[in-house]
Amino acid sequence: MPGGRLTQTERQQIAMGLADGLAYAEIARRLDRPTSTITREVMRNGGPAGYRADLAHRATQQRTHGRRQAAPRGSQASPQAYGRDAEAVRDYQEALTTVYMVSGLPKMMARVLGCLYTTDTGSLTASELAQRLQVSPASISKAITFLESQDLVRRERDERHRRERYVVDDDLWYQAMIRSARANDQFIEVARQGVGILGRGTPAATRLENAARFLDFVSEGLIRAAEQGREVLYARTESTSHGTAEPSSDDGRATAPTPTP
Repeated sequence: MPGGRLTQTERQQIAMGLADGLAYAEIARRLDRPTSTITREVMRNGGPAGYRADLAHRATQQRTHGRRQAAPRGSQASPQAYGRDAEAVRDYQEALTTVYMVSGLPKMMARVLGCLYTTDTGSLTASELAQRLQVSPASISKAITFLESQDLVRRERDERHRRERYVVDDDLWYQAMIRSARANDQFIEVARQGVGILGRGTPAATRLENAARFLDFVSEGLIRAAEQGREVLYARTESTSHGTAEPSSDDGRATAPTPTP
Protein backbone atom coordinates (compact mmCIF):
# COMPACT_ATOMS: atom_id res chain seq x y z
CA MET A 1 0.00 0.00 0.00
CA PRO A 2 1.50 3.37 -1.03
CA GLY A 3 2.74 5.28 2.00
CA GLY A 4 2.58 2.24 4.28
CA ARG A 5 -0.33 0.71 6.15
CA LEU A 6 -3.14 2.90 7.39
CA THR A 7 -2.93 3.80 11.06
CA GLN A 8 -5.81 3.64 13.52
CA THR A 9 -5.92 7.44 13.58
CA GLU A 10 -6.23 7.55 9.80
CA ARG A 11 -9.04 5.03 9.93
CA GLN A 12 -10.86 7.21 12.44
CA GLN A 13 -10.48 10.16 10.07
CA ILE A 14 -11.87 8.03 7.25
CA ALA A 15 -14.89 7.17 9.40
CA MET A 16 -15.45 10.84 10.23
CA GLY A 17 -15.11 11.79 6.58
CA LEU A 18 -17.71 9.21 5.58
CA ALA A 19 -20.04 10.46 8.31
CA ASP A 20 -19.67 13.98 6.90
CA GLY A 21 -20.55 12.72 3.43
CA LEU A 22 -17.11 13.40 1.93
CA ALA A 23 -16.10 11.70 -1.31
CA TYR A 24 -13.28 9.16 -1.27
CA ALA A 25 -11.08 11.56 -3.23
CA GLU A 26 -11.52 14.31 -0.63
CA ILE A 27 -10.78 11.96 2.26
CA ALA A 28 -7.68 10.75 0.41
CA ARG A 29 -6.56 14.34 -0.18
CA ARG A 30 -6.85 15.19 3.51
CA LEU A 31 -4.85 12.11 4.47
CA ASP A 32 -2.35 12.53 1.62
CA ARG A 33 -3.19 9.04 0.39
CA PRO A 34 -4.15 7.65 -3.03
CA THR A 35 -7.90 7.57 -3.60
CA SER A 36 -7.62 3.86 -4.41
CA THR A 37 -6.28 3.22 -0.90
CA ILE A 38 -9.32 4.83 0.71
CA THR A 39 -11.73 3.10 -1.68
CA ARG A 40 -10.20 -0.31 -0.99
CA GLU A 41 -10.14 0.29 2.76
CA VAL A 42 -13.83 1.22 2.89
CA MET A 43 -15.09 -1.43 0.49
CA ARG A 44 -13.33 -4.29 2.24
CA ASN A 45 -14.58 -3.17 5.67
CA GLY A 46 -18.32 -2.79 5.39
CA GLY A 47 -18.74 -0.14 2.71
CA PRO A 48 -19.64 3.54 3.23
CA ALA A 49 -22.63 2.79 5.46
CA GLY A 50 -21.02 0.05 7.54
CA TYR A 51 -17.42 1.24 7.95
CA ARG A 52 -16.15 1.29 11.55
CA ALA A 53 -12.60 2.42 12.27
CA ASP A 54 -11.96 0.10 15.24
CA LEU A 55 -13.36 -2.98 13.46
CA ALA A 56 -11.42 -2.17 10.29
CA HIS A 57 -8.17 -1.79 12.23
CA ARG A 58 -8.71 -5.05 14.09
CA ALA A 59 -9.57 -6.91 10.88
CA THR A 60 -6.39 -5.65 9.22
CA GLN A 61 -4.28 -6.78 12.15
CA GLN A 62 -5.87 -10.23 11.99
CA ARG A 63 -5.27 -10.49 8.24
CA THR A 64 -1.65 -9.45 8.64
CA HIS A 65 -1.12 -11.94 11.46
CA GLY A 66 -2.71 -14.71 9.39
CA ARG A 67 -0.50 -13.90 6.41
CA ARG A 68 2.65 -14.08 8.49
CA GLN A 69 1.66 -17.46 9.88
CA ALA A 70 0.82 -18.82 6.44
CA ALA A 71 3.77 -17.25 4.63
CA PRO A 72 6.18 -20.22 4.83
CA ARG A 73 3.58 -22.65 3.47
CA GLY A 74 2.23 -20.22 0.89
CA SER A 75 5.62 -19.27 -0.50
CA GLN A 76 6.55 -22.92 -0.94
CA ALA A 77 3.19 -23.94 -2.42
CA SER A 78 2.91 -21.20 -5.00
CA PRO A 79 6.17 -19.35 -5.73
CA GLN A 80 5.80 -16.08 -7.63
CA ALA A 81 6.80 -16.10 -11.28
CA TYR A 82 9.07 -13.49 -12.87
CA GLY A 83 10.56 -12.53 -9.50
CA ARG A 84 7.38 -10.78 -8.36
CA ASP A 85 6.95 -9.63 -4.79
CA ALA A 86 4.22 -11.81 -3.26
CA GLU A 87 2.98 -9.10 -0.89
CA ALA A 88 2.77 -6.53 -3.68
CA VAL A 89 0.87 -8.97 -5.91
CA ARG A 90 -1.57 -9.74 -3.10
CA ASP A 91 -2.19 -6.06 -2.40
CA TYR A 92 -2.67 -5.36 -6.09
CA GLN A 93 -5.17 -8.19 -6.42
CA GLU A 94 -7.14 -6.70 -3.54
CA ALA A 95 -7.05 -3.29 -5.23
CA LEU A 96 -8.32 -4.79 -8.48
CA THR A 97 -11.06 -6.61 -6.59
CA THR A 98 -12.13 -3.32 -5.04
CA VAL A 99 -12.39 -1.70 -8.47
CA TYR A 100 -14.71 -4.50 -9.60
CA MET A 101 -16.80 -4.09 -6.44
CA VAL A 102 -17.11 -0.34 -6.95
CA SER A 103 -18.31 -1.02 -10.51
CA GLY A 104 -21.16 -3.13 -9.09
CA LEU A 105 -19.90 -6.71 -8.80
CA PRO A 106 -20.66 -8.61 -5.58
CA LYS A 107 -17.59 -9.28 -3.44
CA MET A 108 -17.09 -12.98 -4.23
CA MET A 109 -17.57 -12.44 -7.96
CA ALA A 110 -15.09 -9.56 -7.82
CA ARG A 111 -12.56 -11.72 -5.96
CA VAL A 112 -12.82 -14.53 -8.52
CA LEU A 113 -12.43 -12.11 -11.42
CA GLY A 114 -9.47 -10.38 -9.76
CA CYS A 115 -7.82 -13.75 -9.14
CA LEU A 116 -8.24 -14.84 -12.77
CA TYR A 117 -6.93 -11.57 -14.19
CA THR A 118 -3.76 -11.71 -12.10
CA THR A 119 -2.75 -15.17 -13.34
CA ASP A 120 -0.40 -15.43 -16.30
CA THR A 121 -2.42 -18.27 -17.82
CA GLY A 122 -5.70 -16.37 -17.55
CA SER A 123 -7.42 -19.59 -16.48
CA LEU A 124 -7.91 -21.62 -13.31
CA THR A 125 -9.95 -24.62 -12.23
CA ALA A 126 -12.59 -24.46 -9.52
CA SER A 127 -10.28 -26.20 -7.05
CA GLU A 128 -7.43 -23.80 -7.85
CA LEU A 129 -9.71 -20.80 -7.33
CA ALA A 130 -11.03 -22.24 -4.06
CA GLN A 131 -7.48 -22.86 -2.83
CA ARG A 132 -6.19 -19.42 -3.79
CA LEU A 133 -9.16 -17.56 -2.33
CA GLN A 134 -9.60 -19.88 0.66
CA VAL A 135 -13.33 -20.33 0.07
CA SER A 136 -15.65 -23.27 -0.54
CA PRO A 137 -16.15 -24.85 -3.98
CA ALA A 138 -19.84 -23.90 -3.69
CA SER A 139 -18.87 -20.22 -3.45
CA ILE A 140 -16.72 -20.55 -6.56
CA SER A 141 -19.50 -22.30 -8.47
CA LYS A 142 -22.00 -19.57 -7.61
CA ALA A 143 -19.56 -16.81 -8.57
CA ILE A 144 -18.66 -18.46 -11.89
CA THR A 145 -22.34 -18.92 -12.79
CA PHE A 146 -22.94 -15.22 -12.26
CA LEU A 147 -19.80 -14.12 -14.12
CA GLU A 148 -20.67 -16.37 -17.06
CA SER A 149 -24.13 -14.82 -17.26
CA GLN A 150 -22.44 -11.43 -17.61
CA ASP A 151 -19.99 -12.67 -20.27
CA LEU A 152 -17.10 -11.90 -17.93
CA VAL A 153 -15.64 -15.43 -17.90
CA ARG A 154 -16.03 -18.52 -20.05
CA ARG A 155 -15.56 -22.23 -19.51
CA GLU A 156 -13.12 -24.49 -21.30
CA ARG A 157 -13.04 -28.26 -21.04
CA ASP A 158 -9.61 -29.60 -20.13
CA GLU A 159 -9.89 -33.04 -21.69
CA ARG A 160 -6.45 -34.07 -20.52
CA HIS A 161 -7.37 -33.71 -16.85
CA ARG A 162 -11.13 -34.13 -17.36
CA ARG A 163 -12.10 -30.92 -15.64
CA GLU A 164 -13.28 -27.45 -16.51
CA ARG A 165 -11.15 -24.35 -16.52
CA TYR A 166 -12.52 -20.84 -16.15
CA VAL A 167 -10.96 -18.37 -18.55
CA VAL A 168 -10.61 -14.63 -19.00
CA ASP A 169 -9.27 -13.37 -22.32
CA ASP A 170 -9.34 -10.32 -24.57
CA ASP A 171 -12.48 -11.34 -26.47
CA LEU A 172 -14.52 -11.27 -23.25
CA TRP A 173 -14.14 -7.48 -23.12
CA TYR A 174 -15.78 -7.30 -26.54
CA GLN A 175 -18.53 -9.73 -25.61
CA ALA A 176 -19.29 -7.91 -22.36
CA MET A 177 -19.47 -4.56 -24.17
CA ILE A 178 -21.89 -5.94 -26.77
CA ARG A 179 -24.01 -7.47 -24.02
CA SER A 180 -24.11 -4.13 -22.21
CA ALA A 181 -25.30 -2.39 -25.38
CA ARG A 182 -27.94 -5.04 -26.10
CA ALA A 183 -29.21 -4.84 -22.52
CA ASN A 184 -30.75 -1.47 -23.41
CA ASP A 185 -32.87 -2.93 -26.21
CA GLN A 186 -35.65 -4.19 -23.95
CA PHE A 187 -36.04 -0.85 -22.19
CA ILE A 188 -36.02 0.99 -25.52
CA GLU A 189 -38.81 -1.26 -26.85
CA VAL A 190 -40.95 -0.94 -23.71
CA ALA A 191 -40.40 2.82 -23.53
CA ARG A 192 -41.64 3.23 -27.09
CA GLN A 193 -44.72 1.15 -26.29
CA GLY A 194 -45.40 3.52 -23.43
CA VAL A 195 -45.40 6.50 -25.79
CA GLY A 196 -48.42 5.10 -27.61
CA ILE A 197 -50.22 4.19 -24.41
CA LEU A 198 -49.60 7.48 -22.58
CA GLY A 199 -50.23 9.61 -25.64
CA ARG A 200 -47.55 11.12 -27.82
CA GLY A 201 -46.76 14.67 -26.80
CA THR A 202 -47.78 14.27 -23.17
CA PRO A 203 -45.10 14.96 -20.52
CA ALA A 204 -44.82 11.29 -19.48
CA ALA A 205 -44.67 10.03 -23.07
CA THR A 206 -42.10 12.65 -24.03
CA ARG A 207 -39.91 11.62 -21.10
CA LEU A 208 -40.00 7.97 -22.20
CA GLU A 209 -39.44 8.86 -25.84
CA ASN A 210 -36.38 10.96 -24.97
CA ALA A 211 -34.97 8.13 -22.85
CA ALA A 212 -35.49 5.63 -25.68
CA ARG A 213 -33.86 7.91 -28.26
CA PHE A 214 -30.91 8.57 -25.98
CA LEU A 215 -30.27 4.90 -25.18
CA ASP A 216 -30.74 3.89 -28.82
CA PHE A 217 -28.11 6.43 -29.88
CA VAL A 218 -25.68 5.41 -27.12
CA SER A 219 -26.12 1.69 -27.84
CA GLU A 220 -25.39 2.12 -31.55
CA GLY A 221 -22.27 4.14 -30.76
CA LEU A 222 -21.16 1.59 -28.19
CA ILE A 223 -21.49 -1.28 -30.64
CA ARG A 224 -19.51 0.61 -33.31
CA ALA A 225 -16.82 1.44 -30.75
CA ALA A 226 -16.68 -2.19 -29.60
CA GLU A 227 -16.19 -3.40 -33.16
CA GLN A 228 -13.36 -0.93 -33.67
CA GLY A 229 -11.91 -1.71 -30.25
CA ARG A 230 -11.85 -5.40 -31.05
CA GLU A 231 -9.20 -4.68 -33.65
CA VAL A 232 -7.12 -2.98 -30.95
CA LEU A 233 -7.40 -6.06 -28.72
CA TYR A 234 -6.18 -8.33 -31.48
CA ALA A 235 -3.64 -6.07 -33.16
CA ARG A 236 -0.25 -7.78 -33.05
CA THR A 237 3.00 -5.87 -32.74
CA GLU A 238 6.56 -7.01 -33.00
CA SER A 239 9.78 -5.49 -31.82
CA THR A 240 12.03 -3.90 -34.41
CA SER A 241 15.77 -4.00 -34.39
CA HIS A 242 15.69 -0.56 -32.75
CA GLY A 243 13.66 -1.87 -29.85
CA THR A 244 10.42 -0.17 -30.87
CA ALA A 245 7.09 -1.78 -31.74
CA GLU A 246 5.56 -1.53 -35.18
CA PRO A 247 2.46 -3.06 -36.78
CA SER A 248 3.10 -6.58 -38.02
CA SER A 249 1.29 -6.46 -41.36
CA ASP A 250 3.19 -6.01 -44.60
CA ASP A 251 1.40 -2.80 -45.57
CA GLY A 252 2.25 -1.08 -42.28
CA ARG A 253 -1.21 -1.46 -40.73
CA ALA A 254 -2.03 -3.60 -37.74
CA THR A 255 -3.84 -6.78 -38.65
CA ALA A 256 -6.54 -8.32 -36.53
CA PRO A 257 -7.59 -11.95 -36.77
CA THR A 258 -11.29 -12.66 -36.75
CA PRO A 259 -11.91 -14.71 -33.58
CA THR A 260 -14.94 -16.92 -33.25
CA PRO A 261 -17.57 -15.14 -31.11
